[in-house]
Amino acid sequence: MIRLLAPSRAVIGGLAASLALGLSAPALAHNDGPLEGEVAAQAAPLTKGEQRLAKLLEGREAGQPVSCIYAPPRQRMQTIEGTAYVYGSGNTIYVQRTRAPDQIDNFDALVVNRFSGSQLCRSDVMTTIDRANGFFTGAVFFDDFVPYTRVQTDQSGKG
Repeated sequence: MIRLLAPSRAVIGGLAASLALGLSAPALAHNDGPLEGEVAAQAAPLTKGEQRLAKLLEGREAGQPVSCIYAPPRQRMQTIEGTAYVYGSGNTIYVQRTRAPDQIDNFDALVVNRFSGSQLCRSDVMTTIDRANGFFTGAVFFDDFVPYTRVQTDQSGKG
């Protein structure tokens, strides 16, 4: 035989109070200002790497991220410690922040095993080695490359 028990008034009252509090909590939690983490992120000073990257990107505009770039083996590449790898020079440069930018180290050399001799893609296998001793120091996982193109200014004096 199955016996069903009716909940007591105390249980019903507690559930009703919890439900009422749960419904009002979102209204109490609503805040038009930035969240605590956002305030800290806005107030945090830029790292040396972020400052260096910002200087490189002055006068440039970000484009749509791409998964591969034309990068012959001798193309210029800059390592910005703890921040990004920057490929190319001239009007368009490509920024590669990787999946763990804080692991980028100036003392490590990036070794790329390419699937194509003239392209560098997010699917290529990258490792790092110590520049002085040549021993393995880690693996690098790329994200998409973000192109930054120099903004053309109107030098004719018109418009």
